[in-house]
Amino acid sequence: MNRLQRAWYRHRLTNPQYAGLFDPPPPGEWVSIDCETTGLDRERDHIISVGAVRISGQRVLMLVRPDADRSPMGAESVRIHQVRESDLADHGLPPQEVAQRVLDFIGSRPLVGYYLEFDVALLNRLVQPVIGIPLPNEQIEVSGLYYDHKYKQNPNAHIDLRLATLMADLGLPERKAHNPVNDATMAALAFIKLRALLGR
Repeated sequence: MNRLQRAWYRHRLTNPQYAGLFDPPPPGEWVSIDCETTGLDRERDHIISVGAVRISGQRVLMLVRPDADRSPMGAESVRIHQVRESDLADHGLPPQEVAQRVLDFIGSRPLVGYYLEFDVALLNRLVQPVIGIPLPNEQIEVSGLYYDHKYKQNPNAHIDLRLATLMADLGLPERKAHNPVNDATMAALAFIKLRALLGR
């Protein structure tokens, strides 16, 4: 996001409580974030849970209670995420509260993730009603860093960007997938390793 766009977002911020989103981030801190969703359609699908791992080691997991007008999860979504509608109804938080907790947790820190653009698009649907703007945080795509690393080694090679391939190639432990804290943790580990390899 360029300086002009950040200035525009700052002007459009509707909740002054979150003006700190535009402060300089704490040095050497990032937040790796991952969302589990009902599907891959950023217009129609919804967040089930959010996992956020502060690179300094803190982490948080939140379940999102479904809105009354949200269509129910399909059987495939339940199978993948191991979260049922009753789990969300019993333990989930209202979307506005999730948005506030996410905003409080990430602050002005850059966001890190694996295919982060999709997760941020769905998070923005929760966040915009609270602050009037999308998340203004810098976004760092782990698969892009991995691509840069592999391209430096061999510009002509086919680069497999699957998370399992990336983790194995970097010699990092893989955690059980489709758990947002696990996925955010894997992205965080890959980010740390890739920054070192790329000298960033």
